[in-house]
Amino acid sequence: MAPGGDQSAWKALGELSTIGLTLVIATVIGLAGGYFLDRWLGTQPWLMLIGLGFGIAAGFVNLFRSVSRAERNLDDSR
Repeated sequence: MAPGGDQSAWKALGELSTIGLTLVIATVIGLAGGYFLDRWLGTQPWLMLIGLGFGIAAGFVNLFRSVSRAERNLDDSR
C-alpha cells in the first residue's frame, strides 16, 4: 500500500491513464450518433461529420478537465 502522501499521486496517475480511452470513446459515440442520424434522415455525410466534430470536441474537453483535476490533486498533496 502506498504511503498517505503518495496516494493522491496514484489517484492522479490512475485518472490520467484513462484519457486515451475516453478520447476514443467520445469520438466513436459522436461518429456513430451522426451515422445513424444520417441513415434515418438521409443526409449523408453531413450529420456524421458534425457528430464526429462534436465527439472530438467532447474528448478534448474531457482531456483538459482530467489534466487540470489531476494537477490540482497533485498540488493539494504538496
